[in-house]
Amino acid sequence: MRLEDIEIGDVAVLGTHTFTEAEIIRFATAFDPQLFHTDPHAAVQSHFGALCASGWHTCCIWMRLTVDYSRARDTLAGISPGLRAIRWLKPVYAGDTLAYFNEVSAKRILRSRPGWGIIETRSTATNQHGELVFEMEGAVMVPAGG
Repeated sequence: MRLEDIEIGDVAVLGTHTFTEAEIIRFATAFDPQLFHTDPHAAVQSHFGALCASGWHTCCIWMRLTVDYSRARDTLAGISPGLRAIRWLKPVYAGDTLAYFNEVSAKRILRSRPGWGIIETRSTATNQHGELVFEMEGAVMVPAGG
C-alpha cells in the first residue's frame, strides 16, 4: 500500500477479541502483576469490582490484530515513530469482547525521507455494549510517490 492509496477517514476493521479469565491472569502475571489483574477474589475488593485485563493487554491485542490485518492484505508498512495519547477509558472484564479499529486521521509526504510518507491514525476498541474502552494515536511510515 502506498500513501496515494490511503484516504483520510479510511477505517480498518481489525477484528474482535474475547478476553478470558485465564488469559487475563496469564498476561498480567507476566507483564502487569497487580491483584485486580491476577487474583479474581482480590479483584472484587478493588475499585474495579472484578478481575479486569491490563491496559497493556488490550494494547497488545490491538497490535496483534493490526499485524494480522496487514499481513492478510499484504499491506505491511514501514517503521512507526510511535504511539501517543494512549487512554484506557473503561475496564475490560473477563468475558468482554472488544472490536478494534484503525482510522486514518492525517497523511503527508516526509520531506526528510524521499519516497516515504506518514499516516497518522486514531486506534480504538469498543466493548460488546458499543462503549469506547481504549483509544490512542499513532503514526506509520508508508511508501510514497511513483
